[in-house]
Amino acid sequence: ADLVRDKKVVGITDIRDESNKDGIRVVIELKKDSYPKKILNQLFKFTQLQTSFNMNMIALVDEIQPHLLDIKQVLEHFIKHRKEVITRRTEYELKIAKARAHILEGLKIAMDNIDEVITTIKKSKTKEEAHEQLVKKFKLSALQAKAILEMRLQTLSGLERQKIEDELAEKMALITELEGILADTKKVLKIMQDELAEIKEKYADERRTTIIPNAIGSFSQKDTIPNEDMMVMLSKENYIKRVPTKTFKAQHRGGKGIIGGTTKDDDEIKLIKFAKNHDELLYFTNKGRVFQLPVYEIPQASRQSKGQAIVNLLQLQDDEHITAILNANDNFSGEALVMATKNGTVKKTKVEDFKNVRKSGLIAIKLRDGDSLEWVREVSKEQEVMIVTREGKCIRFNEKECRPMGRSSIGVRGIKLKPEDEVVEMDVVKMSETAELLVVMGNGLGKMTAIKSYRLQARGGTGVKTANITAKTGKIVGAKVIEENTDADMILMSKSGQIIRLHVKNIPSQGRATQGVYLMRLKPNDKVASISLVQILIDETPEEDTKEKKKDSKKDEQPKLIKEQAK
Repeated sequence: ADLVRDKKVVGITDIRDESNKDGIRVVIELKKDSYPKKILNQLFKFTQLQTSFNMNMIALVDEIQPHLLDIKQVLEHFIKHRKEVITRRTEYELKIAKARAHILEGLKIAMDNIDEVITTIKKSKTKEEAHEQLVKKFKLSALQAKAILEMRLQTLSGLERQKIEDELAEKMALITELEGILADTKKVLKIMQDELAEIKEKYADERRTTIIPNAIGSFSQKDTIPNEDMMVMLSKENYIKRVPTKTFKAQHRGGKGIIGGTTKDDDEIKLIKFAKNHDELLYFTNKGRVFQLPVYEIPQASRQSKGQAIVNLLQLQDDEHITAILNANDNFSGEALVMATKNGTVKKTKVEDFKNVRKSGLIAIKLRDGDSLEWVREVSKEQEVMIVTREGKCIRFNEKECRPMGRSSIGVRGIKLKPEDEVVEMDVVKMSETAELLVVMGNGLGKMTAIKSYRLQARGGTGVKTANITAKTGKIVGAKVIEENTDADMILMSKSGQIIRLHVKNIPSQGRATQGVYLMRLKPNDKVASISLVQILIDETPEEDTKEKKKDSKKDEQPKLIKEQAK
């Protein structure tokens, strides 16, 4: 409370102590536009919510002088010591084994030549002479000759002879094993591991503390959150949330859909991104900057809630907002990122330039006055780029028309626009012979048109007509490239927050200069705000818009998970 009054911690509205006999519980209520993770880190820093216990670990290193060691250094010295112990022990056991094998080899020689050995001993006048003659005649060492002279007569029996041979074989095998240990560090470490496991099994008790990989003030929530499929929704006023995809059902075209998000002061849902909780996302802004944030750090909410202001999650400027979201996992599917602005500028930049994005953001593209970055896609060699404008124009050109540029460059002209026209979509074509272009207009109409209907042009042209724009259709609000055999659904969201999901196979193919068919029935004064393409993981049957199907739909299973089509 004192920290809040002194304004050391800003964003807390109330603190309640709900501790009881079951444990300690403190509830901290935050302001709507606060940043929870930032406040939590401040509490760790300024309060006893996190406490550090310091200790000096001083030990003699190499028995020379004391050193201050951390835990890692202590473990390293312990491992070094255990390696020395195991090595010295093995060397000692090897020395003993070789000495015994040496004696056994001498005894075996004597057993193999027992008659000659006995004759030599009988002919010798003294013990010293017998010792000397054995060494000379049978090429024995002094130790071997001594052992033969000390050998008892009972050793001459067949049973004792076999025992000597078996023991010799055993010692030779042991010598080979011990020499192998000394020659291989991995075997030494394996012995150390086995011995520690044996000690643990014999003496270990239950751990009283918990070991975590990072400091509490900077720990990640990733391990505690299921990696489920999510729909990330961003509004025009930069409010963001994530909603489980299982919330939505598939419908036929022409359906009214379900409410996907409430609005605030006529706020509109403008962007949908499908990803898993553990995915990292790149957030591109209208000012040409890029940020990175994992999905699980976006607040999870219901369809009806408006979400949280993204300015509390990313360091955005006052007049800056998110215009494109891209998956930022380590395995980019393309070789470069192609960007497009609303005024028709395009730029291609290698993906390596976006693999280490700072929290404060990076420059993705340099913009001219009055322009803004709106679309970002992954692209590979020999793929094609398509740009669609609000007034119904479309241009198709090969990606090699754009040479790779650095992050801070401006880019080149992608399409020449007429006055009052602007770009509404940029997408990448992988297989132009079989792909189609999905076009959606503001009044809920849409259609599919074969990509090959659009001739391949040089970058910077005016393009060709992609739809017959009338008062009935409204202006084009979005477009998507649909590759062959794409088992996908399309999500349409209106400005009022209404959502419909329908399969792309239900959308008819028509020519370029056509108006399309109704995909979504809108309420008066409502318009389509955004579209998104999703791929089905498990087939599901769309609901029928009939009374009979509506009754049956109550018995249907929950819709299966979906994910965004790799684009």
